[in-house]
Amino acid sequence: MSIFISLILATIRQAAPILITAIGGMFSELTGVVNIGLEGMMLMGAFSAAVVSYYTGNPYVGILGGMMAGGIMALLHAILSIKYKGNQVVSGVAINLFASGFTVFMLRVLFNQSGNTPTVPKTATFFGMSIIVFIIYAIAFASHWFIYKTVWGLRMRAVGEHPLAADTVGINVLNVRYFGVIMSGLLAGLGGAYLSIGALSQFTKEMSAGRGFIALAALVFGKWTPGGVLGASLLFGFADAGQTLIQQYVTGVPPQFIQMLPYILTLLALAGVVGKAVAPASSGKPYDKSDD
Repeated sequence: MSIFISLILATIRQAAPILITAIGGMFSELTGVVNIGLEGMMLMGAFSAAVVSYYTGNPYVGILGGMMAGGIMALLHAILSIKYKGNQVVSGVAINLFASGFTVFMLRVLFNQSGNTPTVPKTATFFGMSIIVFIIYAIAFASHWFIYKTVWGLRMRAVGEHPLAADTVGINVLNVRYFGVIMSGLLAGLGGAYLSIGALSQFTKEMSAGRGFIALAALVFGKWTPGGVLGASLLFGFADAGQTLIQQYVTGVPPQFIQMLPYILTLLALAGVVGKAVAPASSGKPYDKSDD
């Protein structure tokens, strides 16, 4: 029974950064902007949260720092994708590459280390979980209300499905898209902050470890809905928690193979929904009224 409870708690913890980053991606894609840069935004959030926590001695200020870093990266993506109508996938990939190199560079500049920061203050825990986990799940549940019960949620969905129609009824398409993309960065930054000052008490090189990409898979698998994203994130969190427990209790299996399980599950999940999950109609398409 104790193993079962441990697995449940570990699943909730491991799903948290994937969940909040996927919810962020949902905000962006529901408005029609693809955000491949979630991995980089999460990594920047993790790094900035640790740095701010280290220099202020306050991990809660660190949370804000992580979210702001993710938001700044998202603003850059929004400007390139919305204002200049750049290729959204290329912009996202560029952000991922930038975050990977920038965090390593700044580790050397700030701490004269290339692998990790010193130990930094971390958030309080309740029932063995960081307070950030509770914040993440609260936001995830609130996102359902926001998307389906508020005027802004209706505008986001309208812009994502038919931006010209939304424009003709007075909705500012570009502003709604900016909002969605920036929200994706803020939430991805929160997911990164959880990794560095919630789960651990330091930033380590490449600590997002592909979770931003898994969040994208959870977004597709969850069919761009808050409930679906929650279920998909818990599934991937279960795979991650399961591989950790397997390494503890099973011998004779190469650890590298066990560590592949979450990513194998991601591929299988995506293979199962390809052709079935339908993205918002304008997803990935820059909006220009003159083109319609």
